[in-house]
Amino acid sequence: MIAAPAPPPAEAADAPAAARPTVGGLPVAEVAALTRRITTLSVGAATVLTLAKGAVWAISGSVAVLASAADSALDLVAALASFFAVRYAAEPPDAEHRYGHGKAEAFASLLQAALVFASAALVGQAAVRRLLHPEPVKAEAWAAGAMIFSIVLTALLILAQTRILRRTRSVAVAGDRSHYAADLASNLAALVAVGLAGLFGWAWADAVGGLAVALWLVWGSIDVLRESSRHLMDREVDDADRQKILELASADPRVKGVHQLRTRASGPYLHVQMHMDLDPHQTLEQAHRVVIAAEKRILAAFPAADILIHPDPRGRAEPHGGAFSEADET
Repeated sequence: MIAAPAPPPAEAADAPAAARPTVGGLPVAEVAALTRRITTLSVGAATVLTLAKGAVWAISGSVAVLASAADSALDLVAALASFFAVRYAAEPPDAEHRYGHGKAEAFASLLQAALVFASAALVGQAAVRRLLHPEPVKAEAWAAGAMIFSIVLTALLILAQTRILRRTRSVAVAGDRSHYAADLASNLAALVAVGLAGLFGWAWADAVGGLAVALWLVWGSIDVLRESSRHLMDREVDDADRQKILELASADPRVKGVHQLRTRASGPYLHVQMHMDLDPHQTLEQAHRVVIAAEKRILAAFPAADILIHPDPRGRAEPHGGAFSEADET
């Protein structure tokens, strides 16, 4: 088998610009820098929101504000998990982790999903108690102001995260954004609930707002759980990227076919392996050149790829057996 590790960022930068996709496909160093920056911003925003909402809840006693504050507190824990996970995931392979540390991001997302479930349970419990024993909301203006401030700050953070995700596809950042999307919804629900309670004296509206937030949190956590499980279970990359890899591998007329293509994402890294059909009459040196050329084409589009290509003599390849058969040939 002939393998080629991902080149250093300087080599990736020398690749033709037209060969690199506009979404994803960034060198690991650039992905790491972007994810470090956005996770730092996320921790800062979660800290500010948690402190602000906690102070306003202490003044107002609003269960909807409490729900949003609890959500922000768990967002802070999740943001810290992402903060450390993206840094660990970007570490290069070592003697104990030959495939790198990319799955640390998926584990951080699992933690995020668990925290959201816990937040939903606590908020739902508080909301049910308030429904059974309604209490008036105090300092409605402070509560409403805190929610408006939170909505603006959260929306700006989600916008920044979305821009980063278009370039990095980080599962940890995606999980963090799902958290804040749920937080944005909870802030809107809390604002409506506080407004109804303050304007019309509907104390039950505050509790209903808390319940709405709890349900939204459960929905968001399911989405985070689904995405992290895709990475932990080594799911194939999306069809567009898979097709692009096939096209790049087969672009050379000396390549007679490609089969057994397998891909998986692991944090900022992309692992690719395949079998390549070549002319059985060429020398080992000639086959080596064909394989290296294919690897360079793929690396130009996916600089963070780790590629393993097994050359097969066309028409003479034997089934390789092992843990996975060749029944899934592409």
